[in-house]
Formats: sequence, structure tokens, C-alpha cells
Amino acid sequence: MTDNSTPSSPRTQQVGEAPAGPGRGILRPRPTLRQVFDEYARFVWRTVRHLGVREADIEDVCQEVFLTVHRKLDDFEGRSSLRTWLYGICLRTASDYRRRAHVRREFAVEDPMPRAQAPEQHDELQRRQARQRLAAILDQLDDHKRAVFVLYEIEEIPMKEVAKIVGCPLQTAYSRLHAARARVIQLVEESASNDEVTK
Repeated sequence: MTDNSTPSSPRTQQVGEAPAGPGRGILRPRPTLRQVFDEYARFVWRTVRHLGVREADIEDVCQEVFLTVHRKLDDFEGRSSLRTWLYGICLRTASDYRRRAHVRREFAVEDPMPRAQAPEQHDELQRRQARQRLAAILDQLDDHKRAVFVLYEIEEIPMKEVAKIVGCPLQTAYSRLHAARARVIQLVEESASNDEVTK
């Protein structure tokens, strides 16, 4: 028989997670900037890269993201997940970055093959080349399609949250995803054909 007099231990709450139950949304500790940075720095770095920030500029853009987080953290109310909120900041910061007049358009190219490689160096080279190809493909999507594709396919955020982040109706978000998938498939096939020709 269960002893109802013994209170159960509360479940550990993740950073930025809204509390469950009747007290949802009422008095919950807001995460500190340090907590947000420690848990989400890698996510922010990966996200801005997928949103078209050049490798050489990623560190600066990530700094801009966390400066914005520092300014706005007191306004975070937990109506969406912290990751979703952060993605919205990444999206706006990366978009501003791409609009700057001094940023010139560059296309990823494969690195020259080193003269001698250890097996782990070869694996790292292949990973780097795969990242460059993905970046080159994403660069050929327009901003709207790219944002939906990255959010849904790469970050695996539910489509309802994706639509909220990008600020469009749910059906529009699905249409953008469908168009982005078709374009990505086309670009992958073209890349594979070019590889066959150069062999």
C-alpha cells in the first residue's frame, strides 16, 4: 500500500523547460546566461553554419547571438522551448549577417588532398568535404526554404514550432519544406553526376 504521507521527489527540470502541471508558467527560475551558453553553444554554432554563415565568421556571429540572448533573457517567458527561442535569434542574426554589404558571396570548394594521410585524417577530410557540400547545397536555397529545411530536417524541430519561428502559416511551412526537399534532391543528383564526369 502506498504511503500518501511521503511527498514524491520532484523531477529535475532542464534548462529553459517550462514547468508541468497546475503551476505551469507561474514563478520558475530563469536560466542564467552561463547555463544557456554551456548547454547550447554547440547548437548555436551548428545552426548559424547551416544558415549560411561562412566558417571564418561563425565565431563572431555566435558572439552576436549570445549578446542578444544576454539582452533578452529577462524577457524569455517559456512559452516556447529555449531551443526554439534561441533558433529564432540565430535565424535573425544570420539573416542580418547575409544582408551586410561587406559580406561577399563565396562558394565552398574542396580542400586539396594532403600528400600523406593517417586513416583518422582521411575520415576528417571526408567529414569536412561532406559539410562543405551540404553548405554549398543550402546556399542555393532561398532564405525561407532554407530556414524551414534546416529547422525540420536537420534540427528535427516539430513543424508547428517551425512555422512559429519563421512566422508563417503551418501549410506555408509544409509547402516550403516540400519545395526545399525537391531542390536539395536535384542538387545532390547534379553533384553526383558531376563527380562521375570528373572521375
